[in-house]
Amino acid sequence: MTAAEWQAFEYAVLRVVPRVERGEAINAGVLLYCRPLNYLGSRVHLDVDRLRALDPRADADAITQALHAAARTCSPDAVGPAGDEDIGRRFRWLTAPRSTVIQPGPVHTGLTTDPDGDADRLLRTLVLPVD
Repeated sequence: MTAAEWQAFEYAVLRVVPRVERGEAINAGVLLYCRPLNYLGSRVHLDVDRLRALDPRADADAITQALHAAARTCSPDAVGPAGDEDIGRRFRWLTAPRSTVIQPGPVHTGLTTDPDGDADRLLRTLVLPVD
């Protein structure tokens, strides 16, 4: 591969903070944006056992639904106000700091020739349980 094939991308981890006042979090998803390749993608996975370790009363179903809503915002088929925005604005909105149960981590950068494959890799590396 030549340097010309590599494109810059940005990514952030989605964290679940079941009790905001405690600040404890688990990684539950990744967002990946590559402007040159016109790509916005996400991967989500909620480890319910880890969630229960932080807060046995956390509503895993509601949290899963919220994670999937963020993922749908990344979809090319996104509907509603999010679907009307370009993918760069969607990524910025999803990664804006907030004090809710689902919080974005800091935005990082990388280089890719396959943003979809890198979204899978980041999910495996940063979110899924270590074998």
